[in-house]
Amino acid sequence: MLEKVQEIIEEVRVFKTSKPEDVESFRISMLGKKGKITALFNEFKNVPADQKKEFGRQLNLLKKEAQEKVNLLKSSSDNNKDGEQISSDLTIPGQPYNLGTRHPISIIKNEIIDIFSSIGFSISEGPEIEDDWHNFSALNFPENHPARDMQDTFFISHDLALRTHTSSVQVREMESKKPPIRTISPGRVYRNEAISARAHCFFHQVEGLYIDENVSFGDLKQTLIFFTKEMFGEDAKIRLRPSYFPFTEPSAELDVSCTICSGKGCNVCKYSGWLEIMGCGMVDPNVLINCKIDPEKYTGFAFGMGIERIAQLKYQVNDLRLYSENDLRFLEQFKKANF
Repeated sequence: MLEKVQEIIEEVRVFKTSKPEDVESFRISMLGKKGKITALFNEFKNVPADQKKEFGRQLNLLKKEAQEKVNLLKSSSDNNKDGEQISSDLTIPGQPYNLGTRHPISIIKNEIIDIFSSIGFSISEGPEIEDDWHNFSALNFPENHPARDMQDTFFISHDLALRTHTSSVQVREMESKKPPIRTISPGRVYRNEAISARAHCFFHQVEGLYIDENVSFGDLKQTLIFFTKEMFGEDAKIRLRPSYFPFTEPSAELDVSCTICSGKGCNVCKYSGWLEIMGCGMVDPNVLINCKIDPEKYTGFAFGMGIERIAQLKYQVNDLRLYSENDLRFLEQFKKANF
């Protein structure tokens, strides 16, 4: 019986192959239920008592060596297979690596932030659920004042609402910091409006605030001229029209020369050559008093723009709903704008 074990050990050691199917056949012939090694284990009961110990030791060594040989041949066969695949794939084009894209609103928001950051404006953020004080009262919206009707609000309770503008962040900045204050507040805001191509129940704003000694309307105008030319190009022109906002006095609306017709007149600008992009003005003294800033010592200006509006002018997208539908066909058009 020991001689039989030695014969099978030699058979295991000399066996060679590079084909996976031959390796599997070898494994079955040696270690399968009807294999040679399995048969020897079945014969163990017939081995003389004085040979059982040595026969058992040799048989275990044989089984271990056969299993190691099978593992080695499988590993070698897999490596050869991989090598063949690599060599045969050299002329096959690689799989395309599709890069994602930033949302057009994020692209424009980041561009606006970069422009104002270059002239010293910091970035400030605040909660989207605001109390009445920060969203209305501190901004010169007295209770029951008709000016509150200018904004359709999503109320959560009597004193809480989804913010209707990021001016509430400016109030928090004025309450927590001492002048000089120079900051912009980008963020999402909410209005209770019917969804259409020209309106949505949520949109994005960037509002700016500058408070210091001797700040004038001229400073506001120069800041907005700088922004307009950086955003729309050196040929862009602006005009300021008198307007009304509860939190600024005097107030104005800023128009930019139409980027689609270069100011010549088209259906987008209603053949006027101008498009309104933001409201602005000097911070009302009452707002400064509400935030415990001395209006006798400090003055300031504020402005606010809709990011969707700027994106419309940059990309000529006239349907606001496209920005929130997550249609990949729409979003993939902005890949080049990411870099």
